[in-house]
Amino acid sequence: MKRTPNLFVKSAFALVLLVFTSCETLNQAGTIINQSGLINPTTAEIGLALKQALEVGTNLSSEKLASKDGYLGNLAIKILFPTEAQKAEKTLRSLGLNSLADNVILSINRAAEDAALEAKPIFIAAIKQMTIADASNILLSNQNVAATQYFKKVTNTQLQNKFNPIIKASLAKVGATRYWADVVNKYNQIPFVTPVNPNLENYVTQKAIDGLFTEIAQEELKIRNNINARNSALLQKVFGYADRNKGL
Repeated sequence: MKRTPNLFVKSAFALVLLVFTSCETLNQAGTIINQSGLINPTTAEIGLALKQALEVGTNLSSEKLASKDGYLGNLAIKILFPTEAQKAEKTLRSLGLNSLADNVILSINRAAEDAALEAKPIFIAAIKQMTIADASNILLSNQNVAATQYFKKVTNTQLQNKFNPIIKASLAKVGATRYWADVVNKYNQIPFVTPVNPNLENYVTQKAIDGLFTEIAQEELKIRNNINARNSALLQKVFGYADRNKGL
C-alpha cells in the first residue's frame, strides 16, 4: 500500500507525456516542441514580435500616406466629394467648372497627407500599452486584420482629436477652404437645387483616418500572409507558430 502514491504519480506523469506526444513533446530543458520539431514561442516572444511588426507597419503606413500623393494617388483611399455633395460636383462639372471641382479634390487630399505623420506617436503609445494577452489574442485571431481592429478601438478618439485641428489648418493652407466655399456658393446659387454645405473639416478628418487604417490593414496582411515579409528570426518563429495554430 505504501507504493500506491508513487504508482499514482508515475501514472499521472505518463498520462501527461502521452498527451504531449500526440501533439507536442517536452525536451530535456522543459521547452514545448511541436511534432515538426519547432520550438513554440514564449508569451514574451509573442508580445515582442507582434509589437515589432506593428511598429514597423504603422510607421510605414504613416510615412507612405504623408508623402506627396499618398492619398491622392491611391484609388482605395483617395478622398472624393462628400456623398451629399456629389450631386453638386456633377452639376458643376456639367457647367464646365471642372477645375473648381478638381481643386477641391486635390486640396482635401493634400490636407490629409499633411496630417498622416501625426498618427505615428499615437500608434506607438498604443503599442507600448498593449498587454501580452492582447498580443496573443491578436496573433492567434482568425481575423486577418485583428491588429488593425485593435488600433481602431483604442486610437480612434485620439486620432480624431489630433487630426481635426491639423486638417483645419491644412485645408486653409492648401486653399481647400476657399475652393470649397466657391463650390458651395456657386452650386447653391443654381435655381431649384437643394442647398448643400457639409462640414468639410469633419469629413476630411474621418476620411484621412479611414485611409490610414486601410493602409495599416494592408501592412498587417503582408506579414500574416507573406513569409518573406517576416524579416527576422523572431518574426519567423512567432508568425510561423500563428500559421500552425490557425483555426485551432
